[in-house]
Amino acid sequence: MCRACGRQTSVTAGTIFDRTRSPLRMWFNAAWYITSQKTGVCAQGLQRVLGLRSYETAWAWMHKFRRAMVVPGRELLHGIVELDETYVGGVSRGHSGRSSTKVGVMVAAEMVSVHKLGRIRLKPSPHKSLQLISFAQRVIEPGSLVRTDGAQELKRLAKAGYKHERHVELGSDVPAHVSLYGVHTVASLLKRWLEGTLHQGLSNDHLGYYLDAFTFRFNRRASRSRGLLFHRLLEQAVRTAPAPLPMLVAAKDEGEEVT
Repeated sequence: MCRACGRQTSVTAGTIFDRTRSPLRMWFNAAWYITSQKTGVCAQGLQRVLGLRSYETAWAWMHKFRRAMVVPGRELLHGIVELDETYVGGVSRGHSGRSSTKVGVMVAAEMVSVHKLGRIRLKPSPHKSLQLISFAQRVIEPGSLVRTDGAQELKRLAKAGYKHERHVELGSDVPAHVSLYGVHTVASLLKRWLEGTLHQGLSNDHLGYYLDAFTFRFNRRASRSRGLLFHRLLEQAVRTAPAPLPMLVAAKDEGEEVT
């Protein structure tokens, strides 16, 4: 209660826990389960562990926490960064069964050394011309060395303020996964994670949120304390605006980014 005006409000107002009817202890259990599982968590698994009656509730909780993994003002990737695009499968709204088309995912990966990766950024591809250039400008610090394949349009990176190296030329005998080790490693791990965690239940409309969850885990893979990951997720949860179910059901806003 405000001493000046007498207005009353809840400590959960303005957070992902706003208007919840479930005890906060259960939410904390959910956060711990999400951060303690090395291979990732699906809504069905969360429903089973917490004993939730409704799958819709478990799905909504998962998406609320995934939204909490989105942090504005994150630090840009820097140093040596590999940039490329990969494709994953999924189910599209209005289509039954597995989609016959693949969905593009843009990948940027910091390279600490030849075979050691730093942080990553992932984002669904809007299938527009020069989308990788725009993606790079949003997630990579100007002046960084950006390594790409031999696509002609990526030459514009040099004019966008980056040092640009083309590591895969058309007709080269060197495989792309060797020349661009970082992005191809991330792409391979992402596909295995999506398949193993979601079991072909991926919705293209919400792909961005799943990419956020993978990025959150990958960028903290070296952490030796699950407790710190739990603390960080809750810390971001209380800074994240409420999201009613209609907002969760809607497709992810392409403007959102993650740390």
